[in-house]
Amino acid sequence: MKAYIFPGQGAQFVGMGLDLYENHPKAQELFENANEILGFSITDIMFEGTPEDLKQTKVTQPAIFLHSVILREVMGANFQPYMVAGHSLGEFSALVANGTLNFEDGLKLVSERALAMQKACELKPSTMAAVLGLDDEVVEKICEKTEGIVVPANYNCPGQLVISGEVDAVNAACEKLKEAGARRALLLPVGGAFHSPLMEPAREELAAAIEATEFKKPSCPIYQNVTTTAVFEPDEIKKNLISQLTAPVKWTQSVQQMVQDGAKSFVEVGPGKVLQGLVRKIDSKAETASAEV
Repeated sequence: MKAYIFPGQGAQFVGMGLDLYENHPKAQELFENANEILGFSITDIMFEGTPEDLKQTKVTQPAIFLHSVILREVMGANFQPYMVAGHSLGEFSALVANGTLNFEDGLKLVSERALAMQKACELKPSTMAAVLGLDDEVVEKICEKTEGIVVPANYNCPGQLVISGEVDAVNAACEKLKEAGARRALLLPVGGAFHSPLMEPAREELAAAIEATEFKKPSCPIYQNVTTTAVFEPDEIKKNLISQLTAPVKWTQSVQQMVQDGAKSFVEVGPGKVLQGLVRKIDSKAETASAEV
């Protein structure tokens, strides 16, 4: 069985999507439509902006979403999933891919999500850090015992967990994690504490937008970051998508569940190959590939 997976923030690069734009009229049409919906030329930034321009949350998130969903569109009949999943932001791409959301609504929600997260980041100095080489339980316990807000945010693969929270609390946790034997505990170049309680203002803002958007019955199940299990019901998908901003991304557990439910190969749709690497670390027998048109 084939699973299609969609990357999140961090997979962007200058020039992303240009080959699709130049070689496929349908892609060009969707990119131009996106420029109108967003009210600025995201294609200019994606194709020839600077890495700094592309790093702004309000640009990064729609850019990765567009690359993913337009690539899926260009694949046409070659796109035949039994199941889909997305890492954080990638969950929105996955929901367009399986027909739960239409292209325009998906893009509008991603744009609103990005702006709401940017705003939440500006309210309080916050950050994230990658922790390598420790069991999840050890990281969880140290976060619990550290003063201030610091929580596990991304369960990426065994031995790789990202923590998120207030700057001082994350720094303090990093010191304790190194003492506990972490191979590395290093701060990430992000705008704020994604997937932590500090995203509550963004969650409230996004909740209203999601509730007002039509979600259809999907063509195949999505394995969501919050529950890690197959979800079919539009109302449940909405609820999980709202929770996602303040809850951890359980990628390890989601991939394990997909394998248990029959996934043999994982095809990454969008920029980069980060998720393929994570899947192989989660299950060495799983086949991985990049989507091709």
